[in-house]
Amino acid sequence: MNSLIALSLIMFTCTNAICANVQSDIEYGKAGDESLLLDACVPDGAGPFPIAIIVHGGGWSGGDKARDMSLLFKPLTDANFTWFSINYRLAPKYRFPACIEDVEQAIRWVKKHAPEYKGDPQRIALIGESAGGHLVCLAAARAKNDTRIAAVVGFAAPTDLEADAQRRGNVSPAFRNMFNSENLDDETREKLRDASPIKYLKADLPPFLLIHGTDDKSVLYSQSVIFQKRLKELGVPCEIITIEKGVHGMKNWEKLDTNYKEKMIAWLERSLGAEKH
Repeated sequence: MNSLIALSLIMFTCTNAICANVQSDIEYGKAGDESLLLDACVPDGAGPFPIAIIVHGGGWSGGDKARDMSLLFKPLTDANFTWFSINYRLAPKYRFPACIEDVEQAIRWVKKHAPEYKGDPQRIALIGESAGGHLVCLAAARAKNDTRIAAVVGFAAPTDLEADAQRRGNVSPAFRNMFNSENLDDETREKLRDASPIKYLKADLPPFLLIHGTDDKSVLYSQSVIFQKRLKELGVPCEIITIEKGVHGMKNWEKLDTNYKEKMIAWLERSLGAEKH
Protein backbone atom coordinates (compact mmCIF):
# COMPACT_ATOMS: atom_id res chain seq x y z
CA MET A 1 0.00 0.00 0.00
CA ASN A 2 1.22 3.49 -0.82
CA SER A 3 2.72 4.99 2.38
CA LEU A 4 0.76 8.27 2.02
CA ILE A 5 -2.53 6.37 1.64
CA ALA A 6 -1.64 4.22 4.65
CA LEU A 7 -0.94 7.32 6.77
CA SER A 8 -4.25 8.87 5.71
CA LEU A 9 -6.11 5.70 6.66
CA ILE A 10 -4.40 5.61 10.06
CA MET A 11 -5.32 9.24 10.77
CA PHE A 12 -8.91 8.67 9.63
CA THR A 13 -9.20 5.54 11.80
CA CYS A 14 -7.76 7.32 14.85
CA THR A 15 -10.11 10.28 14.42
CA ASN A 16 -13.10 7.97 14.11
CA ALA A 17 -12.05 6.15 17.27
CA ILE A 18 -12.25 9.50 19.08
CA CYS A 19 -15.54 10.58 17.52
CA ALA A 20 -17.84 8.03 15.91
CA ASN A 21 -19.66 10.82 14.08
CA VAL A 22 -16.68 12.37 12.31
CA GLN A 23 -17.03 13.60 8.75
CA SER A 24 -13.86 14.27 6.76
CA ASP A 25 -12.93 16.66 3.95
CA ILE A 26 -16.02 18.85 3.88
CA GLU A 27 -15.57 21.85 1.59
CA TYR A 28 -16.10 25.12 3.43
CA GLY A 29 -14.99 27.36 0.59
CA LYS A 30 -13.03 27.83 -2.61
CA ALA A 31 -10.04 30.06 -3.28
CA GLY A 32 -9.54 30.03 -7.03
CA ASP A 33 -9.06 26.36 -7.86
CA GLU A 34 -8.15 25.51 -4.25
CA SER A 35 -10.76 23.60 -2.27
CA LEU A 36 -10.77 24.57 1.41
CA LEU A 37 -11.54 21.56 3.60
CA LEU A 38 -12.46 20.79 7.18
CA ASP A 39 -13.30 17.76 9.31
CA ALA A 40 -16.36 17.80 11.59
CA CYS A 41 -17.30 15.84 14.68
CA VAL A 42 -20.86 15.91 16.02
CA PRO A 43 -21.77 14.62 19.51
CA ASP A 44 -24.63 12.24 20.11
CA GLY A 45 -27.78 13.89 21.42
CA ALA A 46 -30.09 16.66 20.36
CA GLY A 47 -27.93 19.75 20.92
CA PRO A 48 -27.45 22.53 20.20
CA PHE A 49 -23.88 22.06 21.36
CA PRO A 50 -21.08 24.62 21.80
CA ILE A 51 -18.74 24.75 18.82
CA ALA A 52 -14.95 24.71 18.53
CA ILE A 53 -13.17 25.68 15.31
CA ILE A 54 -9.66 24.22 15.48
CA VAL A 55 -6.74 25.75 13.53
CA HIS A 56 -3.47 23.81 13.27
CA GLY A 57 0.05 25.20 13.47
CA GLY A 58 3.06 24.54 11.27
CA GLY A 59 4.75 27.87 10.66
CA TRP A 60 2.02 28.95 8.20
CA SER A 61 3.66 26.62 5.67
CA GLY A 62 2.80 23.13 6.96
CA GLY A 63 0.49 21.16 9.21
CA ASP A 64 -2.73 19.23 8.76
CA LYS A 65 -6.26 19.36 10.19
CA ALA A 66 -6.41 15.63 11.02
CA ARG A 67 -3.02 15.32 12.68
CA ASP A 68 -1.60 18.37 14.38
CA MET A 69 -4.36 19.18 16.86
CA SER A 70 -5.50 15.61 17.49
CA LEU A 71 -4.64 15.82 21.21
CA LEU A 72 -7.68 18.08 21.62
CA PHE A 73 -10.19 15.98 19.71
CA LYS A 74 -11.08 13.57 22.52
CA PRO A 75 -11.39 16.23 25.28
CA LEU A 76 -13.70 18.30 23.08
CA THR A 77 -15.71 15.25 22.06
CA ASP A 78 -16.05 14.08 25.67
CA ALA A 79 -17.24 17.57 26.65
CA ASN A 80 -19.99 17.45 23.99
CA PHE A 81 -18.58 20.06 21.64
CA THR A 82 -19.34 20.05 17.95
CA TRP A 83 -15.88 20.65 16.54
CA PHE A 84 -14.47 21.52 13.14
CA SER A 85 -10.78 21.15 12.34
CA ILE A 86 -9.75 23.16 9.29
CA ASN A 87 -7.03 23.29 6.70
CA TYR A 88 -6.07 26.63 5.17
CA ARG A 89 -3.84 27.84 2.36
CA LEU A 90 -0.14 27.58 3.17
CA ALA A 91 2.94 29.65 2.36
CA PRO A 92 4.99 30.13 0.29
CA LYS A 93 2.51 29.15 -2.43
CA TYR A 94 -0.05 31.41 -0.80
CA ARG A 95 1.20 34.53 0.95
CA PHE A 96 -0.49 36.42 3.76
CA PRO A 97 -3.41 37.28 4.01
CA ALA A 98 -4.59 34.00 2.41
CA CYS A 99 -4.38 32.05 5.68
CA ILE A 100 -6.42 34.50 7.76
CA GLU A 101 -8.95 34.93 4.97
CA ASP A 102 -9.51 31.17 5.06
CA VAL A 103 -10.01 31.14 8.83
CA GLU A 104 -12.56 33.93 8.48
CA GLN A 105 -14.29 32.04 5.68
CA ALA A 106 -14.44 28.96 7.93
CA ILE A 107 -16.11 31.02 10.69
CA ARG A 108 -18.74 32.29 8.27
CA TRP A 109 -19.36 28.77 6.95
CA VAL A 110 -19.68 27.29 10.45
CA LYS A 111 -22.11 30.00 11.51
CA LYS A 112 -24.28 29.33 8.46
CA HIS A 113 -24.19 25.54 8.75
CA ALA A 114 -24.09 25.15 12.55
CA PRO A 115 -27.66 23.75 12.85
CA GLU A 116 -26.80 20.95 10.40
CA TYR A 117 -24.12 19.82 12.87
CA LYS A 118 -26.20 20.35 16.05
CA GLY A 119 -24.08 23.39 16.85
CA ASP A 120 -25.00 26.70 18.49
CA PRO A 121 -23.73 29.59 16.30
CA GLN A 122 -23.84 31.90 19.34
CA ARG A 123 -21.31 29.73 21.22
CA ILE A 124 -18.32 29.40 18.89
CA ALA A 125 -14.76 29.20 20.23
CA LEU A 126 -11.63 29.45 18.11
CA ILE A 127 -8.73 27.21 19.16
CA GLY A 128 -5.28 27.32 17.54
CA GLU A 129 -1.69 26.39 18.25
CA SER A 130 1.44 28.33 17.23
CA ALA A 131 0.72 29.68 13.72
CA GLY A 132 -2.86 28.56 14.29
CA GLY A 133 -2.82 30.43 17.59
CA HIS A 134 -1.77 33.55 15.75
CA LEU A 135 -4.60 33.08 13.25
CA VAL A 136 -7.35 32.57 15.83
CA CYS A 137 -6.19 35.56 17.88
CA LEU A 138 -6.01 37.70 14.73
CA ALA A 139 -9.42 36.55 13.51
CA ALA A 140 -11.00 37.39 16.86
CA ALA A 141 -9.24 40.73 17.20
CA ARG A 142 -10.18 42.05 13.78
CA ALA A 143 -13.60 40.37 13.53
CA LYS A 144 -16.60 42.00 11.87
CA ASN A 145 -20.19 41.05 12.63
CA ASP A 146 -20.10 38.03 10.33
CA THR A 147 -16.93 36.59 11.91
CA ARG A 148 -17.51 37.52 15.55
CA ILE A 149 -17.12 34.57 17.93
CA ALA A 150 -17.59 33.97 21.67
CA ALA A 151 -14.20 32.78 22.97
CA VAL A 152 -10.58 32.26 21.89
CA VAL A 153 -7.91 29.78 22.97
CA GLY A 154 -4.35 30.37 21.76
CA PHE A 155 -1.64 27.79 22.40
CA ALA A 156 1.83 29.37 22.16
CA ALA A 157 0.37 32.09 19.96
CA PRO A 158 2.64 34.68 18.31
CA THR A 159 0.66 37.85 18.91
CA ASP A 160 3.27 40.49 18.00
CA LEU A 161 5.13 39.49 14.84
CA GLU A 162 7.24 42.64 14.71
CA ALA A 163 8.51 42.05 18.24
CA ASP A 164 9.34 38.46 17.34
CA ALA A 165 11.38 39.55 14.33
CA GLN A 166 13.05 42.29 16.39
CA ARG A 167 14.30 39.86 19.04
CA ARG A 168 15.63 37.54 16.31
CA GLY A 169 17.37 40.43 14.56
CA ASN A 170 15.74 39.60 11.22
CA VAL A 171 12.73 37.92 9.65
CA SER A 172 12.47 34.20 10.34
CA PRO A 173 12.19 31.66 7.49
CA ALA A 174 8.48 31.33 8.32
CA PHE A 175 7.97 35.09 7.95
CA ARG A 176 9.98 35.12 4.72
CA ASN A 177 7.67 32.44 3.33
CA MET A 178 4.52 34.19 4.47
CA PHE A 179 5.36 37.80 3.57
CA ASN A 180 7.93 37.37 0.79
CA SER A 181 10.27 39.64 2.74
CA GLU A 182 13.99 39.03 3.14
CA ASN A 183 15.03 41.85 5.48
CA LEU A 184 13.63 43.61 8.52
CA ASP A 185 13.21 46.94 6.77
CA ASP A 186 10.44 49.52 7.21
CA GLU A 187 8.18 47.84 4.65
CA THR A 188 8.53 44.46 6.36
CA ARG A 189 7.91 45.96 9.79
CA GLU A 190 4.66 47.43 8.51
CA LYS A 191 3.61 44.05 7.11
CA LEU A 192 4.38 42.38 10.43
CA ARG A 193 2.47 45.01 12.41
CA ASP A 194 -0.55 44.70 10.13
CA ALA A 195 -0.58 40.91 10.63
CA SER A 196 -0.23 41.08 14.43
CA PRO A 197 -3.23 40.47 16.69
CA ILE A 198 -1.90 42.96 19.22
CA LYS A 199 -2.50 45.82 16.75
CA TYR A 200 -6.27 45.25 16.68
CA LEU A 201 -7.10 44.95 20.37
CA LYS A 202 -10.17 46.85 21.55
CA ALA A 203 -12.62 46.79 24.43
CA ASP A 204 -15.42 44.69 22.94
CA LEU A 205 -13.47 41.52 22.25
CA PRO A 206 -14.45 38.05 23.52
CA PRO A 207 -12.57 36.39 26.39
CA PHE A 208 -9.16 34.89 25.63
CA LEU A 209 -7.33 31.92 27.13
CA LEU A 210 -3.60 31.71 26.41
CA ILE A 211 -1.73 28.45 27.09
CA HIS A 212 2.05 28.73 26.91
CA GLY A 213 5.25 27.08 28.09
CA THR A 214 7.81 29.14 29.97
CA ASP A 215 10.75 27.57 28.08
CA ASP A 216 9.34 28.16 24.61
CA LYS A 217 12.14 29.45 22.39
CA SER A 218 10.10 29.53 19.17
CA VAL A 219 7.39 31.85 20.51
CA LEU A 220 8.48 33.54 23.72
CA TYR A 221 6.23 33.15 26.77
CA SER A 222 6.45 36.93 27.18
CA GLN A 223 4.28 37.33 24.07
CA SER A 224 1.34 35.88 25.99
CA VAL A 225 2.12 37.92 29.12
CA ILE A 226 2.20 41.21 27.18
CA PHE A 227 -0.91 40.29 25.19
CA GLN A 228 -2.80 39.51 28.39
CA LYS A 229 -1.70 42.82 29.92
CA ARG A 230 -3.00 44.80 26.92
CA LEU A 231 -6.31 42.96 26.94
CA LYS A 232 -6.83 43.50 30.66
CA GLU A 233 -6.08 47.21 30.26
CA LEU A 234 -8.99 47.27 27.81
CA GLY A 235 -11.25 45.37 30.16
CA VAL A 236 -11.21 42.16 28.10
CA PRO A 237 -11.05 38.95 30.16
CA CYS A 238 -7.85 37.00 29.50
CA GLU A 239 -6.35 34.12 31.44
CA ILE A 240 -3.03 32.32 31.02
CA ILE A 241 -2.41 28.66 31.74
CA THR A 242 1.33 28.50 32.28
CA ILE A 243 3.17 25.27 31.48
CA GLU A 244 6.24 25.48 33.68
CA LYS A 245 9.37 24.43 31.73
CA GLY A 246 7.19 23.79 28.69
CA VAL A 247 8.83 24.09 25.28
CA HIS A 248 7.06 24.78 21.99
CA GLY A 249 4.24 22.42 21.11
CA MET A 250 1.55 20.86 23.29
CA LYS A 251 2.73 17.34 22.44
CA ASN A 252 5.67 18.03 24.77
CA TRP A 253 3.52 19.05 27.74
CA GLU A 254 1.88 15.78 28.79
CA LYS A 255 4.43 15.06 31.55
CA LEU A 256 4.60 18.67 32.73
CA ASP A 257 0.88 19.32 33.24
CA THR A 258 -1.38 16.34 32.69
CA ASN A 259 -4.47 18.49 33.26
CA TYR A 260 -3.96 21.37 30.83
CA LYS A 261 -6.62 20.04 28.44
CA GLU A 262 -9.13 19.67 31.28
CA LYS A 263 -8.35 23.24 32.38
CA MET A 264 -9.04 24.42 28.83
CA ILE A 265 -12.37 22.59 28.72
CA ALA A 266 -13.39 24.05 32.10
CA TRP A 267 -12.53 27.56 30.87
CA LEU A 268 -14.49 27.05 27.66
CA GLU A 269 -17.53 25.85 29.58
CA ARG A 270 -17.38 28.90 31.85
CA SER A 271 -16.79 31.34 29.01
CA LEU A 272 -19.41 29.98 26.63
CA GLY A 273 -21.99 29.55 29.36
CA ALA A 274 -25.28 27.75 29.14
CA GLU A 275 -27.24 27.20 25.97
CA LYS A 276 -28.39 30.47 24.40
CA HIS A 277 -31.73 30.85 22.59
